[in-house]
Amino acid sequence: MDPFDSSESCLVESKNAAENTESRLPWAGFSSWLECVCVVTFDLELGQAIEFVYPHDVKLTEKEKTSICYLSFPDSYSGCLGDTQFSFRLRQSVGRRGSWIGEEDAYSRDAPVTLQRELAHFYGYVYFRQVKDAAVKRGYFQKSLVLVSRLPYVHLFQSLLQIIAPEYFEKLEPCLEAVCNEIDQWQSPVPGLTLNLPVMGVVMQVRIPSKNDKPEGSPVKQEQNENLLPAPMMLPTIHELDLFKCFQSFLIHLQMLWELMLLGEPVVVMAPSPTVSSETVLALVSSIAPLRCCCDYRPYFTIHDTEFKEYTTRTQAPPNVILGVTNPFFIKIFQSWPHIIRLGELKMSGDLPKQVKVKKLAKLKTLDTKPGIYTAHKTFLQKDKSLIKRLLKGIQRKRPSEVQSAILRRHLLELTQSFIIPLERYLASLMPLQRSVTPWKTPPQIRPFSQEEFMGTLEHAGPQLTSVLKGDWVGLYRKFFRSPNFDGWYRLRHREMTQKLECLHLEVVCDADLLGWTKDKSEVEIVDLVLKLREKLMKAGKQQLPVKERVLVKLEGYLQTVISSLPEDLQTVLHRY
Repeated sequence: MDPFDSSESCLVESKNAAENTESRLPWAGFSSWLECVCVVTFDLELGQAIEFVYPHDVKLTEKEKTSICYLSFPDSYSGCLGDTQFSFRLRQSVGRRGSWIGEEDAYSRDAPVTLQRELAHFYGYVYFRQVKDAAVKRGYFQKSLVLVSRLPYVHLFQSLLQIIAPEYFEKLEPCLEAVCNEIDQWQSPVPGLTLNLPVMGVVMQVRIPSKNDKPEGSPVKQEQNENLLPAPMMLPTIHELDLFKCFQSFLIHLQMLWELMLLGEPVVVMAPSPTVSSETVLALVSSIAPLRCCCDYRPYFTIHDTEFKEYTTRTQAPPNVILGVTNPFFIKIFQSWPHIIRLGELKMSGDLPKQVKVKKLAKLKTLDTKPGIYTAHKTFLQKDKSLIKRLLKGIQRKRPSEVQSAILRRHLLELTQSFIIPLERYLASLMPLQRSVTPWKTPPQIRPFSQEEFMGTLEHAGPQLTSVLKGDWVGLYRKFFRSPNFDGWYRLRHREMTQKLECLHLEVVCDADLLGWTKDKSEVEIVDLVLKLREKLMKAGKQQLPVKERVLVKLEGYLQTVISSLPEDLQTVLHRY
């Protein structure tokens, strides 16, 4: 009888290994925040070209360099003069590994799922300057400073660019080198900690969100030993956008947009500039937090993108992706897409901007520049009219945009939670009872998710318990089950539940009489016990399972005691193994 089951080997090193590695690797501090810093310029012969990358030894593939070049300049249709900031997201080349990979599990274990490091994509945070310059043949100085990172810290990195980019354009390369060396001294992002990040004489004070934070609540109390210095620049958030600014022209259609994001529908955002494009796409993606958007999304997408053909030549249904574009050429290309949002410039004024209308896709014309939402989507849930009234009242009272955004964020959070809570409650019922976990058997399996069984729980434990919104919740769930967002959510939760079972099993084994069990067992069975127990301990360390330290210490002690009870030749083999 096997006292333990064997488990699949893990992919990520333990936190201790990461800490040891960090002290050895060059640029370890820098790479925990940024992949690299790029300067993209306009070359008369080559077009957009990378002029400079720092650190110099960073390994970007030619495909990645080309993508960064094209995504770092506004489309010629945008006509951006002066300074422009925006963001992009690109798929990294296959087979790459970041130098931070060892610490990844420790960060991801404690970070909110929406803020975890990207494993397959890079974010680009751009500061583009275009000014008239008679000394340049084309008559314009055109250059972008780009921060490339795997972290979705849009507010932090755009704020950082506002400090360093103007200085860089004046002093060029030596200035950038000094900044990168400063960033290399920053403490790695640790969820739950408030950090002081010095750069160019300014100290940015930021708090890294933790998955243990209460939604929209006050942050968990800081630890006493953080020893925070006075910081002249406190950032209230590292990632949140001005939602009210982004959504102001379609507030009355917020319910529809939330549903499109929840269901992972293909959406194109056509905007007058990459700033409006990227902010709107990122705001839409964040609207379903704390759910993670498991569809691909591109805050700024151009015809030069390496995925252009992949996303535009599909003969069947369009892919599950959210694209932000500025080139009118895309209107013709995306005519078969089911949902298109056409936007004007984002302007904050004292009055509520004219609300865009929902129109039929057939009415979308290349030369028509009027904003609108072109879709045939019929919402499953009714609009929340009280939210619109509250926001309108806020405009009349000249309520600050950050307060209006907080109201919007709270509304969207409560809406998403009302949708997710019944799913979480049902998922918890699939977990085996704690008393069924015994030391001498393989841990029991989590019951499979049954959509019909879940639907049967909605009458008594559905969203109506927490939401006042009426509508076809059942229809919304049925469509959600076919979306990438359900698949991503379920995979993550199932993995977390499996790890919890592993922890429970280790605790039960720890409290069992292992030595008593070995008394009437053969040497083969005892060796099997030792190997499987050792495998479990290694897995607990490598996968960063939340097991109490005393459990691991006690099991390690049992292991040594059991080994010492065996003949010396076997002891030698097992110690060497």
